Amino acid sequence: MSLNVESLVESPLTAPRPLRLIDDTGRAAPPDDAAGFVLPDPATLLSLYRRMVVARRFDVQVTALTRQGRLATYPSALGQEACEIAAVAALDTGDWLFPTYRDSIALLTRGVPPEQILASFRGDWHSGYDQNAHRIAAQATPLATQALHAVGLATASKLKRDSTVALTLLGDGATSEGDAHEAFNFAAVWQAPVVFVVQNNQFAISVPLDKQMRCRTIADKAIGYGMPGYFVDGNDVAAMYAVTSAAVENARAGHGPTLIEGLTYRMEAHTNSDDPSRYRDAGDLEIWRRRDPITRLDTYLGEVGALSDAERADIRAEAEDLATDTRECMTRSAPVDPLELFDHVYATPRAALMEQRAFLAAELAEHAAASASSTSSTAEAGGTR
Repeated sequence: MSLNVESLVESPLTAPRPLRLIDDTGRAAPPDDAAGFVLPDPATLLSLYRRMVVARRFDVQVTALTRQGRLATYPSALGQEACEIAAVAALDTGDWLFPTYRDSIALLTRGVPPEQILASFRGDWHSGYDQNAHRIAAQATPLATQALHAVGLATASKLKRDSTVALTLLGDGATSEGDAHEAFNFAAVWQAPVVFVVQNNQFAISVPLDKQMRCRTIADKAIGYGMPGYFVDGNDVAAMYAVTSAAVENARAGHGPTLIEGLTYRMEAHTNSDDPSRYRDAGDLEIWRRRDPITRLDTYLGEVGALSDAERADIRAEAEDLATDTRECMTRSAPVDPLELFDHVYATPRAALMEQRAFLAAELAEHAAASASSTSSTAEAGGTR
């Protein structure tokens, strides 16, 4: 018998309208959709717009480099810019971000250079950036494991009585993992200063949301854990920023965690090895293309006079400069030192590990000497002809 048994019973639950501040057409949403939240000022929205445009150009460039074989793999976040940029923009510099493998544009927005972001995707390092310097944990490939790490850091922050908040990004598929349940429950019980932002792009690789869960929304699960939950239009960066900022400040004030679900859509494949045409309808893609987060904010800012053609050109130029830098850094070979394997295994290296390191160092030195000798012999032979 197949373990993938599907119920034929229709769910009686109807999902509510997501909270939004700017609608699909780029106009201010009605008060009923805003749920008491207020549109950020035009200057803040313009900053968010700039970051989204730059992030998308980076994402498109990296996807192209992956198709050229410059990287082993890359999970695109095309279409999900509003969730990621809003989350990063809501944090203070001292706060911590706990990202997944799909959240490279969040790292970019928080200041990590492209070469360091992409080091792991081409196999140079597990994490190519200084996590303490950027206050960003390693991008997590196993689903939801980083959520517990975020709760741990946030709880330590609470015990030390400092003001640090942890924010973790999750996908809808990650919320089906036991680690997510444990993280939500511990965070609520301990009232940890942590914010969970779930990017519901509606597919856990090829598994749609309705085959993962029966609840109306992922945000509804917050009720069972005893924390606030918000179901937000994940393609409305204004709403995502307003809600996430409020959740971060709520956590900083000692009022515990918040679960935010951003309803969005993954426009590209799961990774470059995936074929999404096998499990989703192309018509759905077109529907979500009309809900594009950058286009809608562009329309809104243009109508309120906060975005001129000159500013658009300036932002596009910035994005192209970044794309150029990204291409150039991916054409350079990364320096490889095999002895780095031993550098970060233990804080205090063990004797057995140091013996292995010494063995490898001697072997490398032997190979280097043999190579130098061979080169010298070849040169001498060439000189006597």
